[in-house]
Amino acid sequence: MTKKSLKSKPAIVQEDPENAPAGWAPVQHLLAGSSGLSILLIEGRQPPALVVSNNNSICRAFQSSPDHVSLCDPYCGDAHWRAMSSGGVARYKCHAGLQCFTMPVQIANGRTLAVIGGRAFVSGADYRVMVERLRAGDLKELLASEPFSNVIFAEPAKLDQLADRLQKAARQIKGETYPLPANQEEPAPLAAGNAVALQAPALPVPSKSPSDLQREIDQLRDELEYRSHLAESLRHFLERISSTDPQKTYTAILTNSKDLLLAERASLLVVDERANELVLKASVGLNTQISEGARIRLGEGVAGGVLETGRALVVENIENAGMEPAPAERQYKTKSFISYPIRIGGRTIGVLNVTDKSGGEKYDDVDLSLLDIIGPQVALALERAEWQERAKEFQLMSITDPLTGLLNRRYLQERMNEEVNRSKRYDYPMSFLMIDVDDFKNYNDLNGHQAGDQALQITAHCLKVALRSADVACRYGGEEFGILLPQTPANEAIMIAERMRQRVAETVYPHGKSQPLGGVTISIGISIFYKHVDTPDRIIAAADRALYNAKSKGKNRIEFYQDS
Repeated sequence: MTKKSLKSKPAIVQEDPENAPAGWAPVQHLLAGSSGLSILLIEGRQPPALVVSNNNSICRAFQSSPDHVSLCDPYCGDAHWRAMSSGGVARYKCHAGLQCFTMPVQIANGRTLAVIGGRAFVSGADYRVMVERLRAGDLKELLASEPFSNVIFAEPAKLDQLADRLQKAARQIKGETYPLPANQEEPAPLAAGNAVALQAPALPVPSKSPSDLQREIDQLRDELEYRSHLAESLRHFLERISSTDPQKTYTAILTNSKDLLLAERASLLVVDERANELVLKASVGLNTQISEGARIRLGEGVAGGVLETGRALVVENIENAGMEPAPAERQYKTKSFISYPIRIGGRTIGVLNVTDKSGGEKYDDVDLSLLDIIGPQVALALERAEWQERAKEFQLMSITDPLTGLLNRRYLQERMNEEVNRSKRYDYPMSFLMIDVDDFKNYNDLNGHQAGDQALQITAHCLKVALRSADVACRYGGEEFGILLPQTPANEAIMIAERMRQRVAETVYPHGKSQPLGGVTISIGISIFYKHVDTPDRIIAAADRALYNAKSKGKNRIEFYQDS
């Protein structure tokens, strides 16, 4: 039977500039650039908007996707209706955790226009929730749309200031063209990248002289240039700190974070979950020799306290904060520092420390906001490095089955312990499959052990190609295979199992026709992590019982464990 190829749906158009009122676009781009916030001019439901300036990349990913735009419909999709109904500024927080406002603007006779402004995260917690949904939750498909290329953060007051400036600009443009600097036509939108909310000067008002207007516009453009430079610095941050070598990743995280925060000294510590301790992985600028691998217990010192609380510590003066100063031999230049927890999936996986800010300045909440921006990206790189490091450790213990190339039972047991603990702690779903090649003894007896080995290799390949990158496939023993599916509920596990069963049944084996069912097949038993099946041994035993049921009901089938 031939399968119909599914065509991908075209992206939704985001902007219709040809229908925008004359003269507004350059004003909107300038306001968006100087404030670091998104602005959209709309006339009815959107997308498309008439003019889009500095759009949040997360919003662009949602609203250009035919499969996900409906999530935005009750919020920015209905923004025009909200604006017209309120007659003024209407504020709302969307499903993605972004703070927005909308309001009518009278800039063209006979048209009912409105603007959407903001589209910014006003708390790190909302951003972390969105990162988790994109990383391992219901929005994984949107990662291909580069949702992190221009993430916007701001304080709530900045949105109010932007609304006020938009109202002033609308009143001015209604009667005259917004003045631009000499020899310049239209400002370019802010370069793609993460924006940081900084205080922007107020918009020019009509009563000021031309020279005053020009001076303030130049000031706005200077700030826009600064923001563009910062955005470019943050744009490829995740790429710069990622490597296939864990140690290179640790060093890259530290050096890039140090440069961004103008720190002369920094250190990166990673959590050893088995010992509940912090392990020093990299340091820069420390005068005293601190060996890599040095350990700090939970609650011990500054970093240990940050690990225990999970909260960032920003100290302007260590003595005024009532803390014990560092030993004199360390020769710190300032008394200010930040100790920042790196968190992912609700757990702290490391601590980043920066101190001795260039020029002797103090660290403050602005520096903390920069860490909030790069924190999720650092966490992703750190988690990847952690698993790369674990993989190297496991390789030393011969974790690969030499015949099939799959991981072996020892690795499975280690990962099962970790995933079960994670599921218990964070209430994550988890599934496990036990797979057996049907009538394998018959295949071996009729065709010899070499043919049997080849059949196992073919089967292992069929299983691997049907799995996702995060899934763990291993040879459990003989003709049995175990598949660990982290953070996977039962319905998804059944679909994956059926994909594997079909793949094996449709594959031509050299001696497949000699099998009782006319070809090589597999039976699969499925178990999931839940209240009475909550240890690795119980999960494996439950899947094994389900596998036995599949065998007894005719083979080449899938059975789900039912607790009687």
